Amino acid sequence: MAENKRNRQSERSEHAHAQSIVRIAGKDVDGALSIGKALFRIKGVGLNLSKVLSLAIEDHLKIPEATQIGSLTDEQMASVEKVIKNPMDYGIPRYMLNSRRNMETGKDMHYVGNDLMFSIRQDINREINNKTWRGHRHQYGQRVRGQHTRSTGRTGATVGVTKKAAQKTAAPAAAGSAKPAPAKK
Repeated sequence: MAENKRNRQSERSEHAHAQSIVRIAGKDVDGALSIGKALFRIKGVGLNLSKVLSLAIEDHLKIPEATQIGSLTDEQMASVEKVIKNPMDYGIPRYMLNSRRNMETGKDMHYVGNDLMFSIRQDINREINNKTWRGHRHQYGQRVRGQHTRSTGRTGATVGVTKKAAQKTAAPAAAGSAKPAPAKK
């Protein structure tokens, strides 16, 4: 009976550890998630990359893919972060990286978290300073990738030019509702 009680207490403590919040690559992640799902929560790691990274972690670090991220030790967490920061060292193909042939270094890089946001901001500022068309569009808050600007991009809301047929039907209705001016005496 005493052994059952100890086993239940140890199971509760392990379960509580797995339910905790884990900090990985600058992001707080639920410790109950599997490695692949936890990696997907990190900014800069998409669905496909998270699957490939979890397979690389399983191959190189011998940590099963279904392991809860909260149950990993500090050394394992450090090695998982190393895989996230340098995916090419662990067999991830270069086309899955988010900064290939970087403008500053010329190398293939992969940014996550705040580094990704800083890199994007730097790229936009470079475009603005070089006075490119894309930089001009970014600077004035316009759409950059050739989209139409007549609509807002939201469903159903069109702003801007109205068609002539709509103007003709709106004009008589507006004229009929207007009150005539009072006659002068």
